[in-house]
Amino acid sequence: MMFAAGTLAVLVSMALALARALLGPTIYDRIMAVNSFGTLTVILIAVIGFLSDRPSFLDISLVYALINFITTIAIMKFFKYNRIGRRSGEDLGGL
Repeated sequence: MMFAAGTLAVLVSMALALARALLGPTIYDRIMAVNSFGTLTVILIAVIGFLSDRPSFLDISLVYALINFITTIAIMKFFKYNRIGRRSGEDLGGL
């Protein structure tokens, strides 16, 4: 019963994060809301894996967490610098 209540709380939190992603006043609010949504998805996958007695779901949630983190960093870098990688011919700075 407690895990069902926890799952319901995570689902409500996901709905609130989705609302912030849609209504956010700035692009950074929306990006962080999507990141929060991804983190809550990781928690939900882990709880569902525990409830269904499938420990492999924890591995899936960890991979999803890594993808969520890398994607958030890449999107933030893109909106700050308007590009992801270096421009062609750009110096590496002594590396």
